[in-house]
Amino acid sequence: MKRLTPILLAGTGSDVGKSLIATGLCRIFRQDGFAPAPFKAQNMALNSYATPEGLEIGRAQAVQAEAAGIECSVDMNPILLKPSGENMSQVVINGKPCGNRDAYSYFRREDKEALRRIAHEAFDRLSARYNPVVLEGAGSISELNLRDGDIVNMSMAAYADADVILVADIDRGGVFASVYGSVMLQTPADRARIKGVVINKFRGDLRLFDEGRRMLEEICGVPVLGVVPMAPHIHIDEEDSVALARKDRHARRDKVNVAVVLLSHISNFTDFNMLERHPMVNLFYAATPEDLNAADIVILPGSKNTIGDLIDLRRRGMAAAIAEAAKDGKTVIGICGGYQMMGRLVCDPDGVEGAITSVPGLGLLPVETVITGYKTTRQVEFRFMDDERVCRGYEIHMGHTDTPAPLVTFADGTREGCMAGPRCFGSYLHGLLDNQPVIDYILKPYDRGGECVVFDAAEFKERQYDLLADWLRKHMDIQRLYEIMERR
Repeated sequence: MKRLTPILLAGTGSDVGKSLIATGLCRIFRQDGFAPAPFKAQNMALNSYATPEGLEIGRAQAVQAEAAGIECSVDMNPILLKPSGENMSQVVINGKPCGNRDAYSYFRREDKEALRRIAHEAFDRLSARYNPVVLEGAGSISELNLRDGDIVNMSMAAYADADVILVADIDRGGVFASVYGSVMLQTPADRARIKGVVINKFRGDLRLFDEGRRMLEEICGVPVLGVVPMAPHIHIDEEDSVALARKDRHARRDKVNVAVVLLSHISNFTDFNMLERHPMVNLFYAATPEDLNAADIVILPGSKNTIGDLIDLRRRGMAAAIAEAAKDGKTVIGICGGYQMMGRLVCDPDGVEGAITSVPGLGLLPVETVITGYKTTRQVEFRFMDDERVCRGYEIHMGHTDTPAPLVTFADGTREGCMAGPRCFGSYLHGLLDNQPVIDYILKPYDRGGECVVFDAAEFKERQYDLLADWLRKHMDIQRLYEIMERR
């Protein structure tokens, strides 16, 4: 098999679709007999994942690894920033948290050499094992004020000797200016690395952009490798909470209505993607107490700042609405931070999340939580309640919650979670709702037509990766991309 040069998917801005294109290319390279691996030197995201070794990386790189058919590893995302408050983020290095930093101190140029070395070492380990490495940039590559401290975009491409494919979002407008500016604001050496442009999120008749494609190539001197339309029929886990703005917020009479409570610091909202695709379910995100009125099931999701979000729920009247939903017999479920909120008390004696050291919980579960600086990150197998089928999930949380009425049993016999009644329970387990026994249990009380529908989450995800690969093959010049990557 030929050795391909690495490629870096760079962007004209944030949320232009770099992660999605990288995911699709990982699947294409795998289909074509290569051994690809994803890489993002530095990721800022609240959606994260636990590797088999119990280390934490961005969820997007775990998804890309899944598309590539390999286990994820911390080398795929050696630096992860998890926003936790105003201009503050938890910094995760090589899968382990190393404290909180404010944006100014983190992005100071003189602090970046150690981080750059960590990113380079991780890339070197990946490159020795996989072919090709599909790198992903962050945000825009034309932020001149951040260029000297860059460790994820063009400086990473230079270290990896990667060809750069520039991804632009035509849906937001100004695509000519964003592409031309992104190319022309590079240094001559960096500009020479940009070997292609992909126009993403196109709506309408593709023929209408034929002239635009020719004009872009003429003014930029870079070939347009594809114009990729919107693909609402393909469902891939989103990296960024920006995606929540596009989620539905309406109930439906013909479905089981599942309301996910919208939190200011919501994390791992990908926990609900498989449930959202279930044919019996209408899942929406609830921002006001009124949004919960039509819900059959209410879910409190994970949070990067449990105490802050719990206080905010009370301020918005959501805490009372959730308690009322439970009183009315609706199913109420808490995942990770949401599980902590459902208890009697949340304590933070060491100030891990901030200055507030204790706050009453919602009182729906007979548990108390103590937040600690130690972070639990691991993949697990478990059995849900009395069901003997093996389930899978992962933990990423800071703190300990007692378990007087456990919900799940791990493979080693230990137990976790809490159940206060058949329709009120919580667990630290992300991925809990990807498992058929759990789905069967929560939907059974609302089944209006007999047996619950069996929905294979793993098979569904695999089909989405193949659909994405087919979509990119149809709308991108993959052969020309291979020619670029075979130049050496």
